[in-house]
Amino acid sequence: MTTYPHLLSPLTIGDLTLRNRVVMGSMHTGLEDKPWDMDKLAAYFAERARGEVGLIITGGYAPNKRGWLKPLAAEMTTRLQAMRHERVTAAVHDEGGAIAMQILHAGRYGYHPLSVSASAKKSPITPFKPSALSTRGVDRTATDFAKSVELAKKAGYDAVEIMGSEGYLINQFLAARTNDRSDAWGGTAAKRMRLPVEIVRRSRELVGDGFPIIYRISLLDLVEGGQTWDEVVELAGELEQAGVTVFNTGVGWHEARVPTIITQVPRGAWRSATARLKGVTSVPVCASNRISSPEMGEDILASGGADLISMARPLLADAAFVAKARAGRADEINTCIACNQACLDHVFVNKKASCLVNPRAGRETELILLPTRTRKAVAVVGAGPAGLAAAVNAAERGFAVTLFEQTPTLGGQFRLAMQIPGKEDFAETLRYYTRRLEVLDVDVQLSTHATPEHLAAFDHTIIATGVVPRMPAIEGIDHAKSVSYADVLSGKVTVGRRVAVVGAGGIGVDVSHFLTHDPNDTDEDWYAHWGVGDPALHPGGLTERKPRSTVREVTLVQRKTTPIGIGLGKTSGWAHRAVLKQSGVTQISGAAYDRIDDAGLHLTVDGEQRLIECDHVVICAGQESVRDLYDAVGGHLIGGADVAAELDAKRAILQATELVAAL
Repeated sequence: MTTYPHLLSPLTIGDLTLRNRVVMGSMHTGLEDKPWDMDKLAAYFAERARGEVGLIITGGYAPNKRGWLKPLAAEMTTRLQAMRHERVTAAVHDEGGAIAMQILHAGRYGYHPLSVSASAKKSPITPFKPSALSTRGVDRTATDFAKSVELAKKAGYDAVEIMGSEGYLINQFLAARTNDRSDAWGGTAAKRMRLPVEIVRRSRELVGDGFPIIYRISLLDLVEGGQTWDEVVELAGELEQAGVTVFNTGVGWHEARVPTIITQVPRGAWRSATARLKGVTSVPVCASNRISSPEMGEDILASGGADLISMARPLLADAAFVAKARAGRADEINTCIACNQACLDHVFVNKKASCLVNPRAGRETELILLPTRTRKAVAVVGAGPAGLAAAVNAAERGFAVTLFEQTPTLGGQFRLAMQIPGKEDFAETLRYYTRRLEVLDVDVQLSTHATPEHLAAFDHTIIATGVVPRMPAIEGIDHAKSVSYADVLSGKVTVGRRVAVVGAGGIGVDVSHFLTHDPNDTDEDWYAHWGVGDPALHPGGLTERKPRSTVREVTLVQRKTTPIGIGLGKTSGWAHRAVLKQSGVTQISGAAYDRIDDAGLHLTVDGEQRLIECDHVVICAGQESVRDLYDAVGGHLIGGADVAAELDAKRAILQATELVAAL
């Protein structure tokens, strides 16, 4: 008997039988665009197929050049391109898996001057204004989609997914906000729906009845002028008649000012919208977005809310996700923490995607952890993210590992990060590492201050002693009002009603969220704060936002003159900055810190002296590396002990993994 009987049961879609209900959702990795990366892409997908995922969906491939995501981006337009993809499909099939190609036309999201859309309306997230497709141009585009679908089948793909969500071209035709046409492809809701219906109909004619055509449908556009729920239902009915085999679900356009997948979004936030669609269609429906555990996937399926579960980033984090769940090892799954730092943040700055908690993702042919030929002894000092990654990876290679940690608990600075509202998932990383240390029989010595004498007998010593908060040279820094972020987040200090936060990097922003968050807020409050409403009542699912309650009066101060939060993640920073604004955090840039005294924090801003009256001043002015032991014994230096930079776990875990691979 399996713990996940619904999630791990097979499902037949068209002529294709899937071995389970887990779908690896589409995510562009940057390996799609160049022919010389094809073998890397094949290895990346093959590892997920080996991990027993039911169906893999590729990143988006354009049906023509005007549909490119960027210049010379991935496309499926020629027989030669299809032949190259046979390496990818064969690699997946060799591992017993199934794979679908996603066909995606970027529309006005195309980052190039050839972009086209329903109307000549510029996107707020790209610098190029699109041309409006002619009437004949729309017709040709529908045919181009169908030809790409046919080529995907010839390349050995088991199915296709037509991208009709996230604000790409098809969405741009469906929504009145981006379609002001008056021809046969616009003017009424029915005419705006014609493009996706024609794409599916023409595709079905070319590939026959049994080949699965998945359509990713936008349930909630989360933009003004988006589709109504009645229009979504009507579209689903038309697409089902045209030949859709499965509906995958999408939420939010890329330009929407509502977060949909980052860590502050509640787990399973959009499952009710998927269940609503399932109630009005007879084809299988796939739930997606912020589903990261087999338990949640099982619950959604068991409740009748969906037929399939799509997880993209969770399969980056752990390629063996499904195999572990099937084998009763779900507690060993390396859970996605929805940080976006190494996946989407990379893609949106034209870098290859990977994963913060699994830096091997996308580098399967390069970052290889081979079994060691000799079982040498490895000491790892420090059990923060860098030390934990080093210890686990070294043990997986077959080294005899001893992990020293001077505190009673594992985790280091990650224990502070997971206290931030919306970052609770960070605790899953510590759960994963803790369990792997047990399974791999690593000798973990907590509450142990490692000394040179401890380390003398080891063949390799890895120093991951981390950081301590930096206390800047401000007059009164030792005043009772002055406290470090570490003491606040750990609960050692409880701050008062009025707080000044010194330093507005990632830590300062996080601390401001921590201090202003109402602990009584529920998931329903999250929807209300972001203005997510019932799509049957509010077009696009947008409604008026509910103000956040003011828990504390917080003033966030920085020396820099740049906007606060400018260095935050490309795809998540805007949402964190929005929370600051929603929470009424006062923001001051270009400040000189004069002193801290009984009155509060004294500043000079634009030549004028100011006083922030407060009960506490929380210092978030960076960190300093702890290197005493390294200076004494040498060895390999990693993580914050190597570079103290805004608690950069992405760099720390990657550095640890690369080091261990080279031992």
